[in-house]
Amino acid sequence: MGLISDYKIKRYIEKNNSMLPNSLIRDNIDQWKNQYSSAEPFPHIVIDDFFSDVVLSKVEKEFVSKDKQKDWATFKHPNYEWRKNATTHDFMIPFFTRHLVYEMNSQPFINFLEELTGIKCLLPDTTLEGGGLHSVLPQGQLEIHVDFNAHPKTKFQRRVNLLLYLNKNWKPEYGGNLELWDSKMSRCEQSIEPIFNRIVIFNSTDDSFHGHPHPLSCPDDRIRKSIAIYYYTQEAPTSSHSTLYQKRTTNR
Repeated sequence: MGLISDYKIKRYIEKNNSMLPNSLIRDNIDQWKNQYSSAEPFPHIVIDDFFSDVVLSKVEKEFVSKDKQKDWATFKHPNYEWRKNATTHDFMIPFFTRHLVYEMNSQPFINFLEELTGIKCLLPDTTLEGGGLHSVLPQGQLEIHVDFNAHPKTKFQRRVNLLLYLNKNWKPEYGGNLELWDSKMSRCEQSIEPIFNRIVIFNSTDDSFHGHPHPLSCPDDRIRKSIAIYYYTQEAPTSSHSTLYQKRTTNR
């Protein structure tokens, strides 16, 4: 079965000369950028089946189980169960997945993001600061927040977040939905299930409040798997800050 899968991948890449869905982007970019700019509560888009199933199934298969994430960074929060692991260097990312990440940091994909978002002169972060592979364990959560707005090394301004979900057969009762909250932190306006081959792209600003604040209810042998990549522009923000967690006055 593995040989058949690898043969399909080889044929796909030979035919398209890329892991990126270039024809899908070309056919849908006008519609997508209109959706992006008009989305509430802040510019964003959710696209299902973005990558070829052949490509992303290989990526999903490479994602190591939680018992093999001992070398990953472990994130903790003093007030709640974060229970999140993440890679800290690209050499920790499996071979095929690493090359998909490289393509999402390549100029053709940057061109797509610039047209989609309307933000010019975007720059990739080859260090994957805060990004890479993310794994949230059962009962884990991530409180609503806005992200750090300046890269710790380059001081470039963070402008765009990309999340790619890798959770096959994910059931609604497992939870882990990405929530997008309004600028007053009064309500959740979008709740996005982290299902397989769903990509979420959104502007990173001081009021792009997001997170998955409810503890995961998935079985103990499941984890919430994703790839996170962030994009920058060269100017430094007027005032830099770290991740800012928000207090919710309501659950929804």
